[in-house]
Amino acid sequence: MNSKSGVRQGIYRSGLARRLARWLDVLPHPLLVCEIAPEHVAAARWTRGGLRLDGFASEPLPAGAIVPSAVESNLKDAAAVRTAVLRVFERLRARGQELALLVPDPVIRVFVLHFEEFPRAASEAVPMLRWKLKKSVPFEAEETLVSYMRQAPREDGVDIVTGLARLRIVREYELLVEPAGMTPGVVINSTLATVPLLDDRRPALLARVGSSTLTTAIVREGILCGYRCTELVTESARLTPQVLLDEIYPLVAYYQDSWREGIQSVRLSGLGERMDEFRASIEAELHCPVGSLLNSAAIEGRISDDVQPLVDRQLDPLVGWMLNQGA
Repeated sequence: MNSKSGVRQGIYRSGLARRLARWLDVLPHPLLVCEIAPEHVAAARWTRGGLRLDGFASEPLPAGAIVPSAVESNLKDAAAVRTAVLRVFERLRARGQELALLVPDPVIRVFVLHFEEFPRAASEAVPMLRWKLKKSVPFEAEETLVSYMRQAPREDGVDIVTGLARLRIVREYELLVEPAGMTPGVVINSTLATVPLLDDRRPALLARVGSSTLTTAIVREGILCGYRCTELVTESARLTPQVLLDEIYPLVAYYQDSWREGIQSVRLSGLGERMDEFRASIEAELHCPVGSLLNSAAIEGRISDDVQPLVDRQLDPLVGWMLNQGA
């Protein structure tokens, strides 16, 4: 998604989605990635080819400095966020580079839409998507950034993964990194960057708990089968297994009805030391293995030892972005 052009075909600025089975494996893929989250600003840089972690830095943010929203201004303490961004880049000695910019999930709304037929030309596709989703976003069409890509459907027709964002909200985040000489080549939300950490050879559910949101995604053999981002009814520190199950279940039920099969693994993120408290309840309800997203990926051998500092700090979007480097 790129605010400067307004419309691009594909989740990424270049619009290339070359292999649906690796739908995040597209160009451009900057070696520098920066996540701006409500709790922190974090960045990492990879060596050429994306084989090794070259360095990383993280700075905490004051509580309430960022309040994620698709509609209203996100920056409640813009000075504190700008300071954190500059410190992170100074520690990395990074300047004048293209980067991937990861923003909070609520900023970019994601939909998986099914069409019997879908136009190839962006000049026809974008108006169709605007019309289809005009009641799903509370801002005017001329303010809307539209990004989309095709993927294989369950049956006939075509599925379109669509991201929508408000131009001025995306620009808030871009303007945080541009004073440091950085150019956002990619703007994507944190969960979409995290998805590659899933072992999706069988249907896998990701549930990421943020300070005030829960994002769930289901991936099967490289296909995004479902996506949902909701406001939590309680603070994440007070979240209970039953409340989390209540939030997860609508997407699970949708998948079971649409794909006529069940989820075969669940990966959790954002629960910290409370992981064991949630694991047993979810396993009993969904009848499949449940584990920590980063720990499971490490055990399965899909992330290298050099990213352990990112794993220790639970910076899963940065690790997820790395998994597609140079692939």
